[in-house]
Amino acid sequence: MDREPEVGEADKGEKVQPGESEEGETGESGEKSHSQPDTKSVLAEKKKAPPAKSGKVEVRLQAAGDAPIMKQKNYKVDGDKKISWIIQFIRKYLKLEQNDSLFLYVNQAFSPSPDQTVSNLNECFGSADNKLVLYYSRSECWG
Repeated sequence: MDREPEVGEADKGEKVQPGESEEGETGESGEKSHSQPDTKSVLAEKKKAPPAKSGKVEVRLQAAGDAPIMKQKNYKVDGDKKISWIIQFIRKYLKLEQNDSLFLYVNQAFSPSPDQTVSNLNECFGSADNKLVLYYSRSECWG
């Protein structure tokens, strides 16, 4: 026996397979089906790795190449600070002259732009527990 399609069902010649429903229609279980992810799962993902935009980021400064090793390696840095601030901090700590070269790297691969913020680099390349590892050197090493 054929039945007439209800409003919203298989309009415009589209076929709805058994067990499927069109977006926004109520399925057999009574729940609405959406093509977008569930709001609760999206919120849960955001809670797992909170961004450190305004908070402090733990920065680990590792020596590479011929650079002197710092006695203290881990620092809590305000997320709004720029990479240029970290470069100046390393220069003061190592007592480098203005004409001495200093290179900074992320992930032993590339040199970040001096106008990048610490929180932005941490969001992209830091670990889930709010830690960012930066490598410094007096000569070019990577990238």
